[in-house]
Amino acid sequence: MRSPGAGGYFLAPKNDPEVALWTAEALPSVVALSGLPPGLVSPEQKPRPLALDSILAAEGDDYVIERLGATLRVHLVCGETQPTAVLLPLDRLFEVRVAAALRLWRAVNGQRPGRNPATLSEARRKRLILALRALDGCLDGATHRQIAAALFGANAIPERGWISHDLRDRTARLVRLGVALMNGGYRRLLLHPYRGRA
Repeated sequence: MRSPGAGGYFLAPKNDPEVALWTAEALPSVVALSGLPPGLVSPEQKPRPLALDSILAAEGDDYVIERLGATLRVHLVCGETQPTAVLLPLDRLFEVRVAAALRLWRAVNGQRPGRNPATLSEARRKRLILALRALDGCLDGATHRQIAAALFGANAIPERGWISHDLRDRTARLVRLGVALMNGGYRRLLLHPYRGRA
C-alpha cells in the first residue's frame, strides 16, 4: 500500500513500527537462526526447536514474532525449518547481537525477555519529529526564525534579541539533524543505542 504523498510504502500490517520487517544486515537485533551442527552439545542439553507461532509479520525467511509481550525479530538461515542454534558474526556489533539472542532465549524458555534496548525514548522520538518538521520548513525555504515560530509558537519568539535567543540555536540544531537524517543518517536509528559501534 502506497504511503500517500511520501513516496514510500507502509512497513507492516496496521502501520505498526513494532512489527516492521528489517533484514539481519540492516538491523543487528534480528537474530539469525540455523540448525544445530552435529556434535556441538550433548544429547541431554539438546535445545528444543523454536516454534514460529505468534507471527506478527513474515516475508521470506524473515519473521517478527511475539513472545510474552515482547516483539522479536528472527531470520532463518537457509530456510531452516527446525532452528535450534543462533548464528553470531564476530563483528563490531557482536554485543548487540548477543543481547538480542539472549532476549529471544529468555522468551523461548518462558522467562521475561526484558526491555528492548533499541526502543527510542519518548524525548528522542519528539526530537526526531521536530527535526523532520524543521527539515520540511528548511526545504520549503523558511528562515530559522519562521521554523522556530512554527515549531514552538510565535509567542515564544522574541521581537528583539533573536540572535542570542536559545531557540535560535535549538532550531539550527534541529535543522542540522533533519538534514543529516535526510542524507542517510536515518539508518543510524537502527543502531540505537549502539550508534558508536558502527
